[in-house]
Amino acid sequence: MTSVFTWNLSPYVALSSGNKPRSGVRAQSLGVGDSTVLSSDVNIVNGTSFVGTKENNGALIDGSSGEKVKNDTLIDGGKNGSLKHRIEKKWVKEAAYKDLKLLWDDGYGTKTVKDYLDGAKEIIKPDGGPPRWFCPAECGKPLKDSPILLFLPGLDGVGLGLALHHKALGKAFEVRCLHIPVYERTAFEGLVKIVEETVRLEHDSSPNKPIYLVGESFGACLALAVAARNPKIDLVLILVNPATSFSRSQLPLLPILEALPDGLHDVFPYLVGFVTGNPVKMAMANIEYKLPPRLQFQRLYHNLTALLPSVSVLSDIIPKETLIWRLKQLKSAAAYVNSRLHAVKAEALVLASGNDNLLPSKDEAYRLKSSLKNCKVRYFNDNGHSMLMEDGLNLLTIIKGTCKYRRSKRLDLVSDFLPPSMSEFKCAFDEVTGLFRLATCPALFSTLDDGKIVKGLAGVPDEGPVLFIGYHMLMGLEIYSLVEEFLKEKNIMVRGVAHPDLFSENFEDLATEFSVSDWMKVMGAVPVSASNLFKLLSTKSHVLLYPGGQREALHYKGEAYKLIWPDQPEFVRMAARFGATIVPFGTVGEDDIAELALDYHDLMKIPVLNDFIRDLKSKGSRVRDESKGEVASTDLFIPGLLPKVPGRFYFLFGKPIKTKGMKEMLEDKENASQLYLHVKSEVQNSIAYLLKKREEDPYRSIIDRTLYRAFNSPLPGVPAFDP
Repeated sequence: MTSVFTWNLSPYVALSSGNKPRSGVRAQSLGVGDSTVLSSDVNIVNGTSFVGTKENNGALIDGSSGEKVKNDTLIDGGKNGSLKHRIEKKWVKEAAYKDLKLLWDDGYGTKTVKDYLDGAKEIIKPDGGPPRWFCPAECGKPLKDSPILLFLPGLDGVGLGLALHHKALGKAFEVRCLHIPVYERTAFEGLVKIVEETVRLEHDSSPNKPIYLVGESFGACLALAVAARNPKIDLVLILVNPATSFSRSQLPLLPILEALPDGLHDVFPYLVGFVTGNPVKMAMANIEYKLPPRLQFQRLYHNLTALLPSVSVLSDIIPKETLIWRLKQLKSAAAYVNSRLHAVKAEALVLASGNDNLLPSKDEAYRLKSSLKNCKVRYFNDNGHSMLMEDGLNLLTIIKGTCKYRRSKRLDLVSDFLPPSMSEFKCAFDEVTGLFRLATCPALFSTLDDGKIVKGLAGVPDEGPVLFIGYHMLMGLEIYSLVEEFLKEKNIMVRGVAHPDLFSENFEDLATEFSVSDWMKVMGAVPVSASNLFKLLSTKSHVLLYPGGQREALHYKGEAYKLIWPDQPEFVRMAARFGATIVPFGTVGEDDIAELALDYHDLMKIPVLNDFIRDLKSKGSRVRDESKGEVASTDLFIPGLLPKVPGRFYFLFGKPIKTKGMKEMLEDKENASQLYLHVKSEVQNSIAYLLKKREEDPYRSIIDRTLYRAFNSPLPGVPAFDP
């Protein structure tokens, strides 16, 4: 029997998408047995609802299905497989750099959990019918060739769990969210089939693109179940506090709820709200930490008082009988998935809260990491169960920082790179490295074409490709200041080439919290290799390369400011191939902030530590072979440092060296070696210049800089010596 109903859409969740219905796909409901017709504004594609022409705000949505089919036909129609690969690769590369500006607005920090509750109240007003997909209007138009992201909700079933992240994710993904109406009673296996059908449809449509399944709590069980049933489909699972640990929960919600009198059920949503999330962190989601404490407290108080009355909507989202049903459903879902974990082949990222009062999420993350073959974990110790609604967690940033964002079967850190947003810039350089920057207060100088040294970065070319060649200070501490200053002063993204171990599984075992190493990836770091350097220069990037690498950054006592470079001119011919401008630079200041107390030789004399270093050596990768001499002889270790009263970092970028038109000349080994030695000499001269001139800086001491700031408000840049 056919049932017909219309769904009057709320403005908050007006259905929209960059895709029109695919040809050859019959329209059908997500219900079990009944076909469904929605209002005239909504199209159903295999159970997926969306508006094919416009968003809520009237902006056109790119209904590019016709163009896409044409391009696919052009690519697939040829017999040359390599030609297809080249065309696809070029298309992806252009999308990554052409359509997204540096420091773009990702909207993070403008929404709170109150927006979720208000949106949920609207979406459930016309509720009814089978489960269905929708695309939040706030997601807007994604970048070309973006992968699809399917959000699978927790027990609430609303599908708005990504409310704080819609705008950011909407740029990188085609976002669709699953909505399970309040009184829907489809069994877990039925929901699995619904998601599975959509996944298979998307895979058939775009077999070379990954499909992202973001599952929160109960939704994580759905994602794992679909992955277990479809091991040959390229899936990326983002599992947020997965409820696979439901049987080990220390909070017996189901018995309490069943025993709760009906008259007290209205109180239950408040209890659940405080158990599943951290209300303070939820209320702080749109408060900038830079605000004075008094204003922060005022806004926090305002947000909390505005939030509490809205919590009552939870009793409408999950009335008692619905909550009992879904808790029983969750119990069966956890059992279903745990018996099939061995079949999951998909790439997975588990996000676990350390403050989860509902589930043992941290322990469960350990278990899943050991059970799944390709799994990363990130812990967030201060967050509660509903971490996606809380302050300090930008989901797109986490996906990028864990190298989980890709547009095709294989990850390409150059073509898949998404420029940092303004919120990422503020978080990385204000909240993460802000104190370090304040302590070291970098002073930057550059050299014009006529040889004149000036303050700032005026002497550095704006147009790429540019290859920065410099000295790697102790522990590479100069990187953060360098990348930040280029973003602030010249709006240029400097792409650093880093040691491959930073991207290896061995490093993952050491860093399970979202840390500085993850932020380096967000800011464009790639593993050092000839192919990555080739790709970066071919895209006219500004690239940061240290010939001394790990050996220079982990130097021994008495080697401060000593260049430890290989004998071969490794980068010269690569630069000439693309006509890149080489900018040599020197950096000083490591001796002003710390003293090297224990170097490699000292640590190898300590029994426990030397075994640890040997173990790292056996698992680590070698960038250079032993034929490269001293520069290839370093094992990975963490030196013992004694902090000092902080001095200051100084950078001097030398006169740009243009290689355009020199490709043939630099193919000669002798000419290449001469240019290589010239670059090395320029770096040494820059270091010598800074070591001498910093003695003239009246604000070299942190005490003098602090006094200067105290009498100069608002804070300007602290001056240094005159070049």
